[in-house]
Amino acid sequence: MKKEAWFGLSIMAVVVITVFILMPSPSQMTTGHLGLLMLAMIVVAIMLGFPTAFTLMGMGTMFTWFAYHSVNPELAVKQTLDLMVQRAYAVMNNDVLVAVPLFVFMGYLVQRANLIEKLFTSLHLVTSRIPGSLAVATIVTCAIFATATGIIGAVVTLMGLLAFPAMLKAGYGIKLSAGAITAGGTLGILIPPSVLLILYGATAGVSVVQLYAGAFFPGIMLATLYIGYVIVLAKLKPDVAPPLSEEERRVDLPTFAEIISRVRSKNVMAGLIGAIKGKRNAEVPMRTLFNQLVIALLPILAVGLLMGSIYMSLTAPESKVPEGVVPMGMAFELPEEEIKAEDFGGLQEPEVAREEEPLPSETVSESQEEPAEGEPVPPGGRKPAPTGYWIALGISALGLVVFYTFFTFTRLELFKMLLSSFFPLAILILGVLGTIILGLATPGEAAAMGSFGGLVLAAAYGQINFRMVKESVFLTAKTSAMVCWLFIGSSMFAAAFALLGGQELINEWVKSLDMTPIQFMILAQIIIFLLGWPLEWTEIIVIFMPIFIPLLAHFQIDPLFFGLLVALNLQTAFLSPPVAMAAFYLKGVAPPHVTLNQIFLGMMPFMAIQVIAIVILYVFPAIGLWLPGLVYR
Repeated sequence: MKKEAWFGLSIMAVVVITVFILMPSPSQMTTGHLGLLMLAMIVVAIMLGFPTAFTLMGMGTMFTWFAYHSVNPELAVKQTLDLMVQRAYAVMNNDVLVAVPLFVFMGYLVQRANLIEKLFTSLHLVTSRIPGSLAVATIVTCAIFATATGIIGAVVTLMGLLAFPAMLKAGYGIKLSAGAITAGGTLGILIPPSVLLILYGATAGVSVVQLYAGAFFPGIMLATLYIGYVIVLAKLKPDVAPPLSEEERRVDLPTFAEIISRVRSKNVMAGLIGAIKGKRNAEVPMRTLFNQLVIALLPILAVGLLMGSIYMSLTAPESKVPEGVVPMGMAFELPEEEIKAEDFGGLQEPEVAREEEPLPSETVSESQEEPAEGEPVPPGGRKPAPTGYWIALGISALGLVVFYTFFTFTRLELFKMLLSSFFPLAILILGVLGTIILGLATPGEAAAMGSFGGLVLAAAYGQINFRMVKESVFLTAKTSAMVCWLFIGSSMFAAAFALLGGQELINEWVKSLDMTPIQFMILAQIIIFLLGWPLEWTEIIVIFMPIFIPLLAHFQIDPLFFGLLVALNLQTAFLSPPVAMAAFYLKGVAPPHVTLNQIFLGMMPFMAIQVIAIVILYVFPAIGLWLPGLVYR
């Protein structure tokens, strides 16, 4: 028998032995202890390979019948079936889950647009002078592609076919290569749009919009830590990640670029403008010069549009309701005690302090107020832009000057490579995330636009056809059905667990320990980390989060912050043996001489980095809470 099988059996044995040791005698056993027994049995059943969703449903139904049968045997079957139907209907009526199939469909479309090879090649050349450039390009490519698709297996498999042979050929170590691919490929379960965050939001009752905003910077932080580790390791051990040769870093220039570089200047702006004005450009068509100049000016256009839109937003005049006009739907005033903040997708309207109404003689409309002497009146009624905006504008202008100073024709070719591979994906991702984070669209609406964007992207690259769309729809239906059945099973299981009193038993036990919030947080994260060894993240979210979440209020822990820590922690579920699915995805496409143990060892340093990231986020919670607080305050 393989070592992995012995490891899994030993973990199951530990679970079973622990249950028998901690359980009281049958005469002293209560229904709450039955709930704990059900929890242990579900873990063992999943580790034995039973389907998670239907195991949850079966266990939940059986133990619910036990609970009702102990009270009224005649009505046990009817009450059990009624409860199961109600839980299933409640899950299928959850609007948050609508975003799951749409995001999955977007992912399959992007995956089939065949962008990953172009993306990896362009990022490889852009980062060629950085130590460990191939591994750095691999992590960045995995992060971008995993964010766009959210399908971990597809990203790890494709990068295993594309980047793994390239790194091994360049002399990179097997462990570093495997670790970079598996760790980078799992970033999609943290960086939005993430299905994990949708499931956690639906389970914990937390706004998915705020979860997306909160997970953005922790995801970037974790990817940056990965890249920093690779660069430091490449510096300390060049034999593990040798630098690329000049031949591998060389970028072939088109004919017009070679001519202008030789005759005019290697700088793009000086060379193109000089060729347009000069007489020595007979070998270069004028149309080519203008086309290249337009491409070279795109960074200025992008910065101008961005800063202009920010200026218009910051200086927009405040909307004023003329006196005497009543807003629609408010034809009468409600008593003060009946006015409540309304919930919009988990967000609440901020309470506005009421000011005492001035006397009629003192009432002056704002339009009649005259500005103070010497105070400038903004043109068009716009507010003056804050000082921070002008500082940002100056920094942007300085950055453009530096960029164009060193903008050679070689860098122009790299920019065009990124323009055809990186920027379309980046625009799609930022468009989906931006509309969600800024509150312009719900996750479901943004996911629908993302799916449409995936269709447009596939069509733009000539990859769309009936067969591709059919396969994407079929895989989306398959994945969505799995997620929905899993959520129904977890809802039934949670109902049975609560009915038996297992949740109350755990709550009383945890409260009796008299722990501080820090101690509870550390204990919870350690338990989740250990659960990531035998279980996948989906099982941890749907089975164990309903146990932790009711305890958060007692310890005064923000469910949003707890969810961000859990999302970071659950990265280990894909990198920790024996379940470590990322390792098996990579092993399936790796060369025969690469063993599973080498892949496991390559993932260990990145698991340590994940633990460091959790500590950093806990010590500096503003990394995850600053953006939601800024946007939704």
